[in-house]
Amino acid sequence: MGPALAHSCQALPAQLQSALVELGGEMVGEPSDVQANGGDRLYRQLIVAVTAVAAAWRIFYLVVTKWSRHLMLNDSLYYSSQAYQNAHGHWFRNVLGDHPGAEHAPLTSVLLTPSSLLSNHEFWQRATNTLVGIAVIPLIAMVARRVGGRRVAVIAAAIAAAYPNLWMNDSLIMSETLSTLLAVAALWFALRHRDRFEVRSALALGVVVGLAALARSELLLLAPLFALIGLRSKPIRQWAGRGLVIMLATLAVLAPWVAYNATRFDSLVIVTTNEGGALRGANCDETYSGPAMGGWSVLCVLDNIDRPDEDASERAVRLRHEAVTYIKDHASRLPVVVAARLLRAADLYGVGDLVRFDVGEERAKWASWAGIVCWWFLAPLAVLGWWRQRRSNGWILLAPAVGVLITTVVFYGAHRLRSPMEPVVIICAAVALAHWMPTPSFLSRRRV
Repeated sequence: MGPALAHSCQALPAQLQSALVELGGEMVGEPSDVQANGGDRLYRQLIVAVTAVAAAWRIFYLVVTKWSRHLMLNDSLYYSSQAYQNAHGHWFRNVLGDHPGAEHAPLTSVLLTPSSLLSNHEFWQRATNTLVGIAVIPLIAMVARRVGGRRVAVIAAAIAAAYPNLWMNDSLIMSETLSTLLAVAALWFALRHRDRFEVRSALALGVVVGLAALARSELLLLAPLFALIGLRSKPIRQWAGRGLVIMLATLAVLAPWVAYNATRFDSLVIVTTNEGGALRGANCDETYSGPAMGGWSVLCVLDNIDRPDEDASERAVRLRHEAVTYIKDHASRLPVVVAARLLRAADLYGVGDLVRFDVGEERAKWASWAGIVCWWFLAPLAVLGWWRQRRSNGWILLAPAVGVLITTVVFYGAHRLRSPMEPVVIICAAVALAHWMPTPSFLSRRRV
């Protein structure tokens, strides 16, 4: 199944080209109003059809592979257990004891709380994430249409429907699916803000980025990155004002969670208490040499989990201090380790260890390999597509990649940390394919 899926990723452009030409018939030249309306209707039908196919595959995969599967010892146990406790009135508790819990951002647990009231709740938690993953497909099409028109939107939707690095996360009880949805939504609002550049558009963008940060804490980086929109094209005072609105709106969304955590923990917790463990697990002997170099190892934190005299926030501070001390003591290795992190994020180094890591997080081995092969195909196309968009949409499309770059350099290289930029890779690859693929005129009309 794995090789067949990898082959389908490589065959996708030719198949899509054939389908689009067939659907387009003999239409040439500028379409009339009737043709334009008909083309827009057919475009919507195509997006619905692609989404329906994507939904059928995701639901099939969910039912066949996850119906009675128990959780493994990974982050899914945290999200599932916390959602279950939320549903029964014990909000945001640590899964290993009756203590406050903020090991991960809260929004995924909140999303899964209603389904946790059902019997066989783990399956229905997976189903909830699967529905969110299905919604990502038309949302990517919306962003792609704003970037390059209907042609790019249809191609992007088709790639997103088949791309293993999206669908294999959807049946997991993890944060990747929800954070991907919100990252795509942030892209749409960023493009909208670029076009309107109003206080309201800046406010909406900041709110969406704040929600994204409550799903994955590293998405908080999108706030300062998107605040740079208009820096070169708008008067400095207007740009600064809109950027400040984005930042303040993001912080306003985070404020209730920060305030709530201030009543539960002894040290400041902005989004999660996880950064200490993430840093410590990425800066130790196991990850500075050997097959796990540039990655993360649980072995580095197993003997540092609990101390009776500290809460989770204090533990995060201690682990962060230990990580910084290790970095200083091994500074000569840091350039090599950072290079390994970046190469791992690009699936160019430690691929076997990345697959092992994926399997440990309940991703199928064949799906992980299929995702790597598809990435190798799409990433170069995405670079070419971004280059074509660099003057019109370049910074907005680059911002999620910059966020992933910063996260990877600071922490470690892994597929799950790359997930916020996967939609950009899809959209930019679609831009490149649309440039080379002959398409009917109804898909060439740009309408946003």
